[in-house]
Amino acid sequence: MYLGIDIGGTKTLVASLSNDGVIQEKVRFATPQDYSVFLVLLEKYVDDLTINDLIACGVAVPGKLDRAHGIGLAMGNLPWKDVPIAEDVKHIVECPTVVENDANLAGLSEAMLLKDRYNRVLYVTISTGIGTGVIVNQEIAPGFIDSEGGQVMVESAGRLLPWEKLISGQAIVKRFGKRAQDITDRETWSIIAHDIGLGLIDLIAMMQPQIIVLGGGVDTYFDRFSGFLAKDLKRYETPIVAIPPIIAAARPDDAVVYGCYDLAKMRYGKIYS
Repeated sequence: MYLGIDIGGTKTLVASLSNDGVIQEKVRFATPQDYSVFLVLLEKYVDDLTINDLIACGVAVPGKLDRAHGIGLAMGNLPWKDVPIAEDVKHIVECPTVVENDANLAGLSEAMLLKDRYNRVLYVTISTGIGTGVIVNQEIAPGFIDSEGGQVMVESAGRLLPWEKLISGQAIVKRFGKRAQDITDRETWSIIAHDIGLGLIDLIAMMQPQIIVLGGGVDTYFDRFSGFLAKDLKRYETPIVAIPPIIAAARPDDAVVYGCYDLAKMRYGKIYS
């Protein structure tokens, strides 16, 4: 059995998965701002799960890592700095533990579902912020492992700003006075689609993915903006920068914990057949 822990800025999801990657149990709890309180709660909720014979645990964090030492250097919306997350979680779960950025893990999870068709997958999550993961041959691409696609600069109203300041979930509320779920008019979604495209075209040119998978809260409404987005991006296509297919994440709610499982199994479990 494997354990996946998805630490988010507002909530944490803990899930146990069978050896073949089927979620058995899962529990969510609010992520505390205090790291020591988080560890206490994590131990409580892990103890509440019916788990045995843990092979390995994968942990997803929303920020920057020192992977060699398993240290979370900065955690996005959380005030945690330089926390020994790998060692602390390993102490709780009592099994080998690997830590990785959440967008990388969500991308790995979605890429595994596409492995028979695509070798280069770009995953983009548009939620509170924007995160990116680049997966090549079903592995997190080393050259892009610390990429922060949400920080690419785009132009809006004559000024340059980071992409996630324009089109993340928080930015949408600030600009339009509504959450994505409450936006129903086509004109607003056409604007949102255009601004999603501004960042995507830069990432496409740099990374040349064979397919793009969109995840996160905004992706939930993919059907509202996908047509506008495809039409908009087509205008930027050139003979050397082709626009790849763009699809919605297959498992948007649980992609990260599945990625925790995938990485933990690759690192510590049996080799994939």
